[in-house]
Amino acid sequence: MNSKKKALGRGLSAILESPETDITSKDISGTFVAGAIASIPVEQIESNPFQPREDFEPEALQELAASIREQGIIQPITVRKMGYDKYQLISGERRLKASKIAGLTEIPAYIRIANDQQMLEMALVENIQRESLNALEIAISYQRLIEECELTQEELSQRVGKNRATVANYIRLLKLPVELQLAIRDSKISMGHARALINIEDEPTQITILRNIVARDLSVREVEEIVRNLNRQPAVKKTPEIIELPHEIDHKRQDVASKLNTQVNVNINNKGKGSIVISFGSRKELDRLLTDLNS
Repeated sequence: MNSKKKALGRGLSAILESPETDITSKDISGTFVAGAIASIPVEQIESNPFQPREDFEPEALQELAASIREQGIIQPITVRKMGYDKYQLISGERRLKASKIAGLTEIPAYIRIANDQQMLEMALVENIQRESLNALEIAISYQRLIEECELTQEELSQRVGKNRATVANYIRLLKLPVELQLAIRDSKISMGHARALINIEDEPTQITILRNIVARDLSVREVEEIVRNLNRQPAVKKTPEIIELPHEIDHKRQDVASKLNTQVNVNINNKGKGSIVISFGSRKELDRLLTDLNS
């Protein structure tokens, strides 16, 4: 790239251009090359000194940590090799923090070396063209190009030969719940399924439909129809809370049940409304109950 864009501020440009960390001439990469993935001890990764510290919500970090304990790291962080057993974080600080909370001692990371931005861009673009990549891998590659090579979505679409809407749809996959991302990664659902599920705002509903796709082998068209029907449905009124029966009402319920010789249930909500349910086990018993009630 001929010029450094400012999309990510001074952080990435500074870390790539700093003469103090220009170590491309030193043979310290070992068996790793630019763009390689390795499992790196978290204690060997230092923060980016040029990147301003961001505030992270403790509750959100705890939720991510819980997800990492359960599912592991889906999208590796990106680091730069600074020397023997020494790395510097480029992107993925939130994932790194949550991994430490989760008790991980190692974390998967893309390894960079100094001044390799053009090489990385070329490698990622070439990698995206591979037919074997699933939709999530493509989405992660797109996101890396945007973050690490400081491209806009428009510039990225030109690099990879896709229209901007297609690029945006792939990147949106990274906002899906972890269970859906894993299903894409493991080829349990297709990009078409995922695009339909993105249009549902309620996460539990997304998960329910996902499990139906897997269990019933639903097609993309069937899922799209399910989503359309959901969007057409009016908002469901919240069911009034059912409260415990007052003692005097429960006593009367027991009297009625005893007289009718069957089970009687009374439900009452906090507005004083409710229902009485009289159970019967056969048509003959129903006739008897109706006769007793009319007598």
